[in-house]
Amino acid sequence: MKEAMFYEKVKDAVKCSLCARNCFIKEDEVGFCRVRKNVKGKLYSLVYGKLCSVAIDPIEKKPLYMFAPGTRTLSIATVGCNFQCQFCCNWSISQESDIFGVEYTPERLVEIAKEENVQGFSYTYTEPTVFYEFAYDTAKLANEKGLYNMFVTNGYIMPEAIKKISKYLDAATLDLKGSLDPEFYKKFSNVPSVQPIYDALLSYKKNNVFIEITNLLVPETGDNMEQLEKVCKWIVENLGDDIPFHLLQFFPTYKINDLSRTPVKTLERAYKIAKSEGMKHVFIGNVHEHEWENTYCHKCQKLLVERTIMGIKEFNLKKDLKCFNCGEKISIFGEKWIPENLWKQ
Repeated sequence: MKEAMFYEKVKDAVKCSLCARNCFIKEDEVGFCRVRKNVKGKLYSLVYGKLCSVAIDPIEKKPLYMFAPGTRTLSIATVGCNFQCQFCCNWSISQESDIFGVEYTPERLVEIAKEENVQGFSYTYTEPTVFYEFAYDTAKLANEKGLYNMFVTNGYIMPEAIKKISKYLDAATLDLKGSLDPEFYKKFSNVPSVQPIYDALLSYKKNNVFIEITNLLVPETGDNMEQLEKVCKWIVENLGDDIPFHLLQFFPTYKINDLSRTPVKTLERAYKIAKSEGMKHVFIGNVHEHEWENTYCHKCQKLLVERTIMGIKEFNLKKDLKCFNCGEKISIFGEKWIPENLWKQ
């Protein structure tokens, strides 16, 4: 166990202020995430260094399309989550009650990253907020060694925690569900309010963390196009029109097996709405080799990056990140990590 960050003693309990639930945790009890425990008036992380998943992925799988394209990333996770999504594709580890995993240190993980010639770390699969202390220590060391760090997160984290790790965090993929419909979150994820997610998005931007956003559209329950339009407007007005926005196809899993996959036509309709709101970089995800999985120049519409679900097939950008056809500058970040062999000679 390791003493947790972001908590305070309150009467006969401790108040955890890491995530937006702000759990009051009594002696010998755990918070909503099940991995933070009050032991004699101190809050401890039960999962520090206990990794249930360690894997090497293409960064595009996270998905990150406009940050360090073509790189390989060391993905790590512990059990636990501060959501209870009925459609979670990683439910066997995110909703696990027992603590399990293989012991790692940040030093050993950085060694593995160097041995495997990966360019950075992804804190993913489950919610990195709940293993924040280990992510923080690993990110700090990885940053010192020239590796990038990125979160795949539901965004239910307090601004103070974002600010602290932002010195070492280069990018974050914010996973939205049902276009941030408050009722959808209450019913299907056991989340009382979506406002903290808006706050987190603003905080990531304020602290100069590169952002991409995904939005899972669940048929009949989370595919409200009016709500989608509202969210797209908010993103453009508050974060900018060049925020990459991924529209993800739902597939039956965990507790929701009575629905079919999101129709491609629904995703295409959502794509057109997002584009009509002025978003420059909109993608369709979880659909095999769809043309809108690729990056096109927003000025001349030339195909710039052709992708498969697991990486890049073609990369047609100059080294100054300008379009070969019209010279428009494309908003790709993390270029210092892009592998040399990706560039056209």
